[in-house]
This record gives sequence, C-alpha cells and structure tokens, in this order.
Amino acid sequence: MKAIHPYLNFPGNTEEAFNFYKKVFGGDFPGGIFRFNGTPGSEKLSVGDRQKIMHMSLPMGPNNMIMATDALPSMGFKVSFGNNMYIYIDAESKAEADKFFAGLSEGGNPEMPMADQFWGDYFGSLVDKFGVQWMIGYSAPKQ
Repeated sequence: MKAIHPYLNFPGNTEEAFNFYKKVFGGDFPGGIFRFNGTPGSEKLSVGDRQKIMHMSLPMGPNNMIMATDALPSMGFKVSFGNNMYIYIDAESKAEADKFFAGLSEGGNPEMPMADQFWGDYFGSLVDKFGVQWMIGYSAPKQ
C-alpha cells in the first residue's frame, strides 16, 4: 500500500476547514480548489451550492494527503459526525506532535493531552472545531 488518504465530508464548510488545516500543517492545495459550478448537473443547484467545494486536497508529508468535499443536502447528503473515525498523525518528533496538537486544538476539544504513555509512545487525541477526531503520536526510535 502506497498511502492512505482520509476523505472527509463536510456540511458546507470544507473550504473553511481546509484553510484551517493549511494554517496548522502548511502546504498548498495541489491542483487548486474544485467547486460544483460547471460540473454536470450544477445548473440544478442553487447559486450558493455551486460555489461549494466538489473536491480539494492538502498534502500531509511526502506521501499522504487529506481530501474532502461539501456533502450538500441539495444533492441528497446529510453529514453526521460520529465517533467512528480518527485521523492518526505519526509525528517525527515530540515538538512536531505538540505543534500539531496545539494547532488542531484551537477552538476544539482536547480529549487526551499529549503525554508519554505506558506503551512507550508520546500520544494525545482531540476533536477539532469542525468535529474531526485526531490522534497524534510519536514513537521514539528503538535502540
């Protein structure tokens, strides 16, 4: 397997969420931001829905990325955030783990603060202000 790319559905605020993630992780949106405007069937959408996000992605390191769409009610979707998905970030250092945790916690709900754990990793978890659940960990190289 080359990589895993979590795909997130948002209820109309994908662009806001991804600008927030870009602020936390850096990077850019490869290929740009694709809106529903101009896609087949978009003439049936409201003017506002045509400006929503059909697809966008943000690289997360050299081989991974997160991708998302606005799952529009006008297209038959209803986003329900549950507790069935986390995005796990394998950090390269404790400092990087702390940076990501602090950034993603802004306006969110830290569940388990970053700390050394009994299994040997430095680990924490949180729910960000968009309802996305994150786990962040760092495993020191084994000697």
